[in-house]
Amino acid sequence: MTGTGRVTVLALLHTWPDRYAVLAYTTTGHVGDTAVIGHVPTPAAPDLSLMGTAARHDPARLYGSAAGAGFAEACWLICVGWSGRGLPKPGGLELYGAAWSLELDGTTELGRNMYGHDRLHVGRFSFDDPARARQARGVCPYSGEAARKG
Repeated sequence: MTGTGRVTVLALLHTWPDRYAVLAYTTTGHVGDTAVIGHVPTPAAPDLSLMGTAARHDPARLYGSAAGAGFAEACWLICVGWSGRGLPKPGGLELYGAAWSLELDGTTELGRNMYGHDRLHVGRFSFDDPARARQARGVCPYSGEAARKG
């Protein structure tokens, strides 16, 4: 899948205590009803299961499990992206008019609106512009230096 628009990029601590990945969040569809969240491959985290990362945070405690498989994990991921946009942390990026692609790992239909979204697409995220890709990789505390060297 592809798109162009506003992309929020942030570091995600995916494995305690010090394994970080780069997460990209954007929206698509009618008035942004679909969340798109992907990991930006870096030397420190070339591949990552976002749903697996979410599952390790026990999201069913917050969102319940009655809504079906993957619901709580999807809500947790959307919350991370949505919160990163609403309350940006130092070092994150807001890229406007960014052309992007997502190598789709999966889609979760939420069955109800969560954080303004009805569904979530997750996967491997890339930017069409190499300069924006370098910028995004630099967000991660442990990938920026390796990305500049590689």
